[in-house]
Amino acid sequence: MAEQKAHDNGEWTINRLLAWTRQYFESHGIDEPRLSAELLLAKVLDCPKIQLYTRFNETPTNEQRTAFRELVKAAVEHHPIAYLVGRKEFYSLDFLVTSDVLIPRPETELLVEHALAWCDANQHEEYHLLDVGTGSGCIAVTMTKRNPVVLAVATDISEAALRVARQNAELHQVTKRIHWIQADLLNLPPDDVNANRLFDLILSNPPYVAEKDRESLPENVRRYEPSAALFSGDDGLDAYRRIAADIRRHLRPHGALLLEIGIDQANDVEALFATAGLELVARHKDLAGIERALQFTLPA
Repeated sequence: MAEQKAHDNGEWTINRLLAWTRQYFESHGIDEPRLSAELLLAKVLDCPKIQLYTRFNETPTNEQRTAFRELVKAAVEHHPIAYLVGRKEFYSLDFLVTSDVLIPRPETELLVEHALAWCDANQHEEYHLLDVGTGSGCIAVTMTKRNPVVLAVATDISEAALRVARQNAELHQVTKRIHWIQADLLNLPPDDVNANRLFDLILSNPPYVAEKDRESLPENVRRYEPSAALFSGDDGLDAYRRIAADIRRHLRPHGALLLEIGIDQANDVEALFATAGLELVARHKDLAGIERALQFTLPA
């Protein structure tokens, strides 16, 4: 950040740094420029973002401004803000994130919202949940945090991702209610105690971007988020095909399957699971009115 470009000779207070950086981010097309500036400065100052508003007139040290300048530089080079600060909010909870995991997004909150509603409607003494492709652990951790009788099994093919997920379970004090398995989707190790379990709930935000759409993704996603968590064959449906092939071995009758889907994938994904013998319960839309989650059940 070129401090000499300031419009006056005043000190670089928190307020002035945020105002300058917001404009700088806007000129470089950074999403949510004001929020991004606040998150980066709060990281450098090691304080909650909300505290910035009560410290507007404070002047960070030279060392803090240098650290902030480096983060701003990385942001305009399209490094995701969540990776730069190491955290991302999901369902009003704070999650640790690294480049080993997909950054949690609001669309995935639909899975949690409707899974919690399903639990409320069914009133079991406990619920056995399978989170397929857990990544940061945001689904399994949130479900166990928000409902004290949910017991979760969470899978991911990446051991590095599972390390992050375990940290998030520790952060939110739900470690004892989540069992982590390194596995590729539903291909659970045969010697694991859960290999033949039937689950009440199965949730997944699987890879669903078609390889042909790789170059159309935003640069910060395409360059920095893990490819294995994004791409799923030529049409983006490979992971759904594999889940559909195995789903009846893991979902109990009358249980619920909730899947996040890509734009315009609803019909194709519904057809795959209809062939597997599941019934569609609902199509859930995000705040933009886009179908982002499908909910199925397995008839008895």
